[in-house]
Amino acid sequence: MAAAPEPTKRSRWWKRLGFTGVGLAIVVATFFFILPQIADYRDVWDVITDLSWAWIAALAAATLLNLSTFAPPWMAALPGLGYRQSFVMTQASTALSLVVPGGAAVGMAGSYGMLRSWGLQAASVARAVTLTGVWNQLATFLFPVLGIALLAGRTETQPLLGLMALVGAGVFGVLVAGLVLILWSDRLARDLGDVAARVVSRVKAGIRRGPVGWGGAAFVRFRHDTVGLLRRRWYWLTLATLAGHLTVFVVLVVSLRAVGIDADRVSLAEAFASWSLIRVLGALPITPGGFGVVELGLTGLLVGFGGRSASVVAAVLLYRFLTVVPTLLLGLLAVATWRLHRPRGA
Repeated sequence: MAAAPEPTKRSRWWKRLGFTGVGLAIVVATFFFILPQIADYRDVWDVITDLSWAWIAALAAATLLNLSTFAPPWMAALPGLGYRQSFVMTQASTALSLVVPGGAAVGMAGSYGMLRSWGLQAASVARAVTLTGVWNQLATFLFPVLGIALLAGRTETQPLLGLMALVGAGVFGVLVAGLVLILWSDRLARDLGDVAARVVSRVKAGIRRGPVGWGGAAFVRFRHDTVGLLRRRWYWLTLATLAGHLTVFVVLVVSLRAVGIDADRVSLAEAFASWSLIRVLGALPITPGGFGVVELGLTGLLVGFGGRSASVVAAVLLYRFLTVVPTLLLGLLAVATWRLHRPRGA
């Protein structure tokens, strides 16, 4: 009986290896087989090397604007946290989520660990991690609905966008309803927490994991800690979260226009609908950072809306480079120096 856990550990190891192999296969297939079929990389390189200095400056400005919006949501959710500390923490945790399987969950764990290592209170950090996570998910699943609304009445709207808009509307509604129920009263928070704990424990039991260690009482504590903060700062948290997401879209738009894809080929509404759908797919932990999934999906949608293949691939690769590589480099620097950024009085 004592040797029984060993096969379980081996099976988990094989599952992780298999999952990693699938992700690697998707990345390799996307960049070495599928994208070259859509556009010859030599043509793509010609498009990129033809960029004017004015467009290069515009791309740099859009990238800096995007980077500047990482910190404010955390400043809203965790009073007293400065811009420098917020920026360092978000760059490190985002870089972690880009290279490690698990995506947003890994990034949230990294944020929690770094903030706690600075001596910040566990309850305040957990509240901030939860609120920023929920607000990010609300924005992610709301945008496909807005994207379809912007394309309303157009016969060329792609069926996949409509399906994802319905999924986004459903998830958005569930998130809002759950948040309202938790914040409405202690009793509802406790009941919802107990139900959520039972559901998650059953799911974990199916993969041979132990039950969760939280329940309705944790939701009640979260309600007590959160109601006052949201009354004071919900608008700031909302605006900061929207700015953080929409500046990513600005990078895509500038990339499209820089390579010559004007509004006659891909309009702002079409670009927004495509981008919002791929944000949902990219959030799924299929590959680290959505590599392969985002590039292939975004290219397919933009070409479907009328973009020229080589220009679309060039724009998508520029967009991904500018939204990934700077954060990875800054994240590595943040990880190496994070102890130097401890808030005063923490």
